[in-house]
Amino acid sequence: MSPVRQTAIGLTLALLIVGGWLTLHVWGVFFQSLSWPAVALAPLLILAQSWLGAGMFIVAHDSMHGSLAPGRPRLNAAIGQLCVGAYAAFSFRTLNVCHHQHHRAPGSAADPDFHADRPEAFGPWFVAFFTRYFGLRELLIVMAVVVVYLFVLKANPLNMMLFWGLPAIVSALQLFVFGTWLPHRHEKSGAGFIDHHNARTLPMPWILSLLTCFHFGLHHEHHSSPTTPWWRLPSLKAQPVRPASTEPV
Repeated sequence: MSPVRQTAIGLTLALLIVGGWLTLHVWGVFFQSLSWPAVALAPLLILAQSWLGAGMFIVAHDSMHGSLAPGRPRLNAAIGQLCVGAYAAFSFRTLNVCHHQHHRAPGSAADPDFHADRPEAFGPWFVAFFTRYFGLRELLIVMAVVVVYLFVLKANPLNMMLFWGLPAIVSALQLFVFGTWLPHRHEKSGAGFIDHHNARTLPMPWILSLLTCFHFGLHHEHHSSPTTPWWRLPSLKAQPVRPASTEPV
């Protein structure tokens, strides 16, 4: 596929994901009624917002590998920062450096996204994973936004918890479970990893692969070809994957 076509498709999908997330965020926080019958839509809005929140990270992830817009590093960085910044004030630079280190030493003590002490445990691994990236800087920025939402824009605190806080937590768990823990965890029994990538693919139908984590469950394919964008990962299952290095940081 030509870089121009890949960029066009990638940017179009990114616009749909970011635009959808922003639309639901604004609607949920400021306009969604919590009285009957409108409140019946709340679970669907929360699930949709959580899924799109995971999508924001996947767009930023493709930006890290330069596969969102091949050959355009500044555009990749700008969109990546927009996505992770809007989500929870994360630093794209920090995420980028750590993610490339993850690809250099996946599933090892040198992997910042791996829990080498307890590689089979969910709780300790998730806490270490989350606190590595969400620190004091991020907390202060989010608190400042909360103050503006509450006291300047007069948002309903319950709406903020339901349609901003809860989807953020659910999508973080979604990304961790299907993009890190299940693909890289050590199992007490069963087959080990097939190669040095220390990553496994999660067997599931195409639609479930999309809904869980934008095909990031195809994790061995991703590690074998990290410059393949998320929307092309299913095509790698039908052909041998070709190793490809990540872009230098």
